[in-house]
Order: sequence, then C-alpha cells, then structure tokens
Amino acid sequence: MSFTLCLNTSTIRPQPILEKIRLAAEAGFAGVELWINDVYEYVGQGGEVSDIEKAVADHGLIVPCSIAARFWGEAVGPEYPLILEETRRRLEMAARIGAPYLVATPPREPCDIGQITRRYKDLLEIGRQAGVKPTFEYISFFKSVSKLSEAWQIVQDTDDPDATLILDSFHTFNGGCTIDDLRPIPVERISHWHIDDAAPDIPAGRQTDPDRVMIGDGPIDLEAEAQLLRAKGYSGTVSLELFNKELWARDPAEVLKVGIERMRALLDDSG
Repeated sequence: MSFTLCLNTSTIRPQPILEKIRLAAEAGFAGVELWINDVYEYVGQGGEVSDIEKAVADHGLIVPCSIAARFWGEAVGPEYPLILEETRRRLEMAARIGAPYLVATPPREPCDIGQITRRYKDLLEIGRQAGVKPTFEYISFFKSVSKLSEAWQIVQDTDDPDATLILDSFHTFNGGCTIDDLRPIPVERISHWHIDDAAPDIPAGRQTDPDRVMIGDGPIDLEAEAQLLRAKGYSGTVSLELFNKELWARDPAEVLKVGIERMRALLDDSG
C-alpha cells in the first residue's frame, strides 16, 4: 500500500516560499505542506497569493495540510472572538491554496481539557463554513496536550464526524507514547502523518523541535509505525518535518535528496 510522500517546508525553513515549492517538486515529492505565516510573509513583501497557487499547480504538487491555528485554546475574554476571526482567515487561506486541513495547535501552558474540546468543536464549525477541516495536533513539550492518547481522547470527545488528529512520530516518541497508543485510532481519523526522528543522545521527554533529526538517524522505530499504519489501511499523505538548524545550513537540495531517499526506503515507495 503506497503512501503519498510530501515535504513540510519547515525542513528547509530559510528558503523563500516559492523556492521551497520548487525544491520540493524537483526532489520528487508529490506534495508540499505550507505554513500560513510563510504565505502572509510573501504577501507582505508584495507578492500575491495567486503566485503561490500557480507555483503549486505548475509543479504538479498537492497541499496535504497547512499550518497552523494557534492560541484558540487558551484565549480569554474578548481575545477569543478575535482569535476565532484570525483562525477563520487562516482556514480561508488554506482553502485558497488547496489544503483540505489546517493544523490546530493546543495551548503551550496547562489548560482545561474540557475547554480545549469545546473550542475545538467551535473550530470545526468554522472549518465547515470555510471548506477546510481543522485537525488537532499534540505537542510533546507543551503542557496541555502532549500525548497522542490525549489528542485521540479529545477527538473522540468532540463527537464530531470532522474531528481528526495529525500523527507525528517525534511527538509520539517524545511524549512517552508508543505505537500501542496508535492501534485504536481509525485511519479515517488521521488527517496526515509527520515523519521525523529524534536526537539519539537526549532522553525522550526532554526534546524540543530543534532536536529532530533526519529519519534513520535516531531511535524512533519508524518501520514499526509504518507497518502498523499500513496494516490499519492508511494510505494517505506523509510529510518529512524537521526543524534542524544544522540541516537548514546545508544545501537544501541535498537535504531533500537524502530525505526522500530515506522515506522511499522506509515506506517501500517507488516514488
């Protein structure tokens, strides 16, 4: 069963957005996961969203997911309606660039889980209006929802058919979860899969985004995760997602060459 190989553009973050799109296509990726802040920055510098749309189309890429909606879980008082309006704008931008999902990031600090669940339901309703589904993210070094199991519970508790979560190998490992926590999750509730490895010399639970390393260079059993997903019937999109400053300093084309080769070898994808 084949996965669709994509690039999360954080992997080559210093590059301009149009260059990220070009490099992803030339490396052989089928899709490119775009950050809304990159789109905003490009427009702020005088570009047009249509330039990004055209670049994606000209290179024959898909946009499996976009990133991100933040601060909706913890906003207080009059801040919350303002955050919802910004989330609506981001959902509408995601729709314009062709992404079916927008990542919804949980609060960094402790927050009532009931409130997060209720507000995720609010986002899902706005998403239906915008034509893009907010997909729930767990962040292993955040203090609200750090575990895959917690994210899955929230998705269930929303009792909404559009509720999904975005799977992330690094956050599953660093959050102290295993593939056993993945077993009960139906594939239709998994919007997308971020694949990455963890630093081999830092214990799980003490790592943050910059500690991610190229797949195959760390301790995560990515093969077991891929096998389980395949056995469950997942044949969706998967993005290479790194935030490694050492990789950012290298030739981005070489980084992506290594990345896609390792994804193909791991996922048994012919490309």
